[in-house]
Amino acid sequence: MSNDTLRIEDAVNETCPWSGKPIAADSLTLYRGEVVGFCNPGCRDKFAAAIDHFEKALAKRDVPLIAKEMD
Repeated sequence: MSNDTLRIEDAVNETCPWSGKPIAADSLTLYRGEVVGFCNPGCRDKFAAAIDHFEKALAKRDVPLIAKEMD
């Protein structure tokens, strides 16, 4: 499922995890196979950057294979 086909009614949350405001249809993303909503694209992009940062940090460490398979 691409970000172009994400639907607000499929989101696992109703409020933005950063701001607490209601989520918006133009601010959805996939996380661990689920649709997650944010109040604006800036919050969505901040989330994506945080996830990317932590995934890169984990990849550099000697993390057991089972932990790396958790998506």
